[in-house]
Parts: sequence; structure tokens; C-alpha cells
Amino acid sequence: MRFTTLIKHPADWMKGSGLHSDVVMTSRVRLARNLRGYSFPGYSAERQRVELLELARPCVESLPEMADGYSEEYAGLSKIRKQVLVERHLVSREHAARSAGCAVVVDRKQSLSIMINEEDHFRIQGIRAGLNLRSAYALVDKADTALESMLPYAYDDRLGYLTACPTNLGTGMRASVMLHLPALVLSDQINPVIKAVGKIGLAVRGLYGEGTEALGNLFQISNQHTLGEKEGEIIAQIEKVIERVVSSEVNARQKLLEDNPTMLHDQVGRAFAILRYAHVLTSKEALNLLSLLRLGADMDLIPNCDRSLLDMLLLEIQPAHLQLSAERELSPEERDARRAEITRARLQSLAGPSNVSTINQPSEDKPSDSNDE
Repeated sequence: MRFTTLIKHPADWMKGSGLHSDVVMTSRVRLARNLRGYSFPGYSAERQRVELLELARPCVESLPEMADGYSEEYAGLSKIRKQVLVERHLVSREHAARSAGCAVVVDRKQSLSIMINEEDHFRIQGIRAGLNLRSAYALVDKADTALESMLPYAYDDRLGYLTACPTNLGTGMRASVMLHLPALVLSDQINPVIKAVGKIGLAVRGLYGEGTEALGNLFQISNQHTLGEKEGEIIAQIEKVIERVVSSEVNARQKLLEDNPTMLHDQVGRAFAILRYAHVLTSKEALNLLSLLRLGADMDLIPNCDRSLLDMLLLEIQPAHLQLSAERELSPEERDARRAEITRARLQSLAGPSNVSTINQPSEDKPSDSNDE
């Protein structure tokens, strides 16, 4: 598959479906694996990484799941194209920063990607829409089992799979869920939720993983420990936590609608108006406003709004996607203008938000939200 073909078609997990898809955008599982007899990529010379790549890449490409998929060495991939793969969550930022001796293989549905010579020799990643960690794990487990039958994995009977970072030792598995939590943010409940999740040993990260900001009210929750626990136990624990977070977000949405409908409609209405008519949009502003619009769509405040339209737009307005569609590098100012242009075009057919129902108007004895004296 050519790069242009890969980008032309949306991945299955981008279609806004799956369990709890109004809150859970994706479920992802990745496995870290290394080969016996080879130094970890960060400690090996370019010649050694190239040697491993030549050995491993044909094996990865031979997997049935990778038939007619996309396979590319980084030495022949432009900076913008590598960043597009990052924005699609098909490769990590760290892997995209590397060059010779590195490659990625992606299946046609963009549900399975295998990075070669990332921090570990293999990063096997499966993505599913909604809350579906078990299916994502089944996907990577099948590929992992097939690769292990062809290549000598670095494995210790006592420690499990050996990895470059000690935090991945054991199962080498990280399971993460991408959550859209605008109501918890609007109602100032997000920090207690994050603290509660942290206390039980899970990590909360931003849009692109470790060290990134939670733009667009998007948060990733994942396991931190991989040693001494079975894969099924880790997944069951995360699922249990995610169900509670989903319930908190749903309750927060309902409470906002009941207690403060004017504020809620105002936030959604302002987001729609700016996105629909702005001529300059920064990446951060666009993501945050699209988050509010997605909230409005999920709560039926915007009639007949297809959530997948907004999820695709979230991707299309990312910096590298903008430059790829423009077929040249763009300055930050040019990107902001093009982002606004694409957003206006995509939202052109969307009807405006509904007005606040008089039924939901706050009663006269409730305190006013106005700052007027």
C-alpha cells in the first residue's frame, strides 16, 4: 500500500463507534519486544540497527494481518510524512525522530502497526474504537505469537520479556484508553478524578502520550506496571477504572444540563460560531473548541451532527496533515489560516446549536450566572 492510499482512507477506529464511544474514543494495547543477541536500539550502532531491520522486517511483512499493508523505512520518509503517522497514532514521536535502521509496518485498516527499532526492537500496537481493550490485545497477541515463532525473543523465565526500559519488563504491555472528558473539565471535577486514578497505580497522559498536554479535553489512562501481573489482570483493572470514569463524565454532563443549561449552551454555541466563521485558528484553540462541539453533538444540543465528522476533523487540522494536503511546508500563520478554512468547509452543512429550552431555564430563585451589577 502506498502512503497516499493509507492516508486517503480513515482507520476503522476513527469512525466514532464502539462501546461508550461518546466518552471513550479509542482503546490501545502495545507490546515491547526485543531479539536475543542484539543490543537495544538506543545502545546499538546504525549498522547493527540496519542488520536487525533486514532480518525482522520481512518477518513482520509476512504476517497475514499485514497483507497489502503499508511498510516503509524511515530513511526514505519525509519529516512531514513521519509526523502524519504520529498524528494518526500509528508511530510514537520518539520513533518518528529516528531515521536509518527504523521502519513501520501498518495493516490496511490501520488497526495494527509494528514499529521496528523504536526504544525496543519491536513495538506492536493494536487500536480499536471505543472501550475494547480485549479486542486490541487479541490483535497484538496474535501478531506477537507469530513473530515469536519466527524470531528469537529476549525472554527470561523469572523476569519475563526483557525490555530497554525497566518499567516495561515482564509482560512488556501497556494498555491505554483515550477519553473525552469535557464535562468533568467544565465542572472542575477533572483533577480529583486524575488524582484518584493515580492513587491506584494508573497513569494519566495527554493526547500524544507521555509528557504531552491534555488538549481538547482528551486524556489517556494507562497502566504503569508490567512486572508480576498477567495481561488479562491489567486489562480487567483498567476496564474497571474506565467504567467508573465514564460514569462520572456522563453524570457530570447530565448535571450541567440540569443545573446550568445556559452556560452549557453558551459554551457549545460559542464553539460552533468561532469554528464556523473564524479565519484564523491555532491548533490548541481548534482542538478545545471541537471538543465542546463534540460534547454538544453527543448531548443533542446540535441537531443531526455526525460525531465521526468531528473526529475526522480533529485529525485533518493537525499540523502535518495540513501540510500534507497543501503539498508543502507551511508557516505557523499559514497553518492557522488553512486550519480555519478546512474547518469552515467541513462544518458548512451543519445546522447551528439548538436554543436553551424554556423548560430547562433556571428558576428565578437560582443565582444568576451574569456578572452584571
